[in-house]
Amino acid sequence: MKILFIGDVVGSPGRNMVKEYLPKLKEKYRPTVTIVNGENAAGGKGINEKIYRQFLEWGAQAVTLGNHAWDNRDIFEFIDDAKYLVRPANFPQETPGNGIVYLKVNEDLLAVINLQGRAFLPAIDCPFRKADELIEEASKKTQNIFVDFHAEATSEKLAMGWYLDGRVTFVAGTHTHVPTADARIFPGGTAYITDVGMTGPYDGILGVNKEAVLKRFLTSLPVRFEITEEGGSQLCGAIVEFNQKTGKAQKIETILINDDHPFYG
Repeated sequence: MKILFIGDVVGSPGRNMVKEYLPKLKEKYRPTVTIVNGENAAGGKGINEKIYRQFLEWGAQAVTLGNHAWDNRDIFEFIDDAKYLVRPANFPQETPGNGIVYLKVNEDLLAVINLQGRAFLPAIDCPFRKADELIEEASKKTQNIFVDFHAEATSEKLAMGWYLDGRVTFVAGTHTHVPTADARIFPGGTAYITDVGMTGPYDGILGVNKEAVLKRFLTSLPVRFEITEEGGSQLCGAIVEFNQKTGKAQKIETILINDDHPFYG
């Protein structure tokens, strides 16, 4: 079995890349299940129901979120009815939505868990303890477990990878928008990457208009960050092949599509 995961989709440039390339990626890699991180999909700030449903129509089976989950107020109108939308599970218990969903994949289940880090991000519940809780729950149903760990600090992500080694199939880091070159399979059989990278504008800074970001660094004055619509776009992701009988990963490959790395089907 294979999991295709597409990193943080940013604004309309990111959505257009998913729409254009997801069919091509499916044809090339033949993934069993596709998961998309959509927390920046609505203009860089959250997600709405239309976009969530578009991801499903384009071929995703689940959509994960992160610290921008609540930026678009529309989410409160549909999150409780969105069966395949996964927000960070370590938000407080009263938070709407689900932090884990189960996908039927052939004759097996795949548990999809979303967690958020605490280093340099809001202090919510402990992601490590929440991971323990959800993995214990999921393990009663399936040995195939995917974790999107949405975190800022590389050390916290790497710590999570080692902490979950042998207990989950794939720990995919998201949030920082820059793909890392450390994709690997840990000794216990867990595939890991610190950050899958961003799907969105290629010629901005983390998807944002670069002039605004430069002004902020040069002047320390407040500026309005907007998604850049100029220049090229990119798609970042990863594909993990695993044994569905054991939940152990066998191979991980990163995906990068942009003007400097054209797609070859």
